[in-house]
Amino acid sequence: MAVRIRLRRVGKTKEPHYRIVVADSRSPRDGKFIENIGHYDPTKDDALVVKSERAKYWFSKGARPTATTRDLLVKSGLGDKEVPAAIRD
Repeated sequence: MAVRIRLRRVGKTKEPHYRIVVADSRSPRDGKFIENIGHYDPTKDDALVVKSERAKYWFSKGARPTATTRDLLVKSGLGDKEVPAAIRD
């Protein structure tokens, strides 16, 4: 099972909010996920909240972030820009 750390969209139309989740790469964007490790509100400044312990745990287990999620994690100081993002299947 290829595990990805990615954004799951929640919220109303034209009011996006995202949850940062760990999910199987084959599941749909808003489908089943393994664990919720944070959330992101793009309409506000400093609106990124991540459970750093859980994110590091999943990195150690081989989970790869999507490109957008990696950039958000790097901005929060949690990710490493050198870590490759997941390649789309």
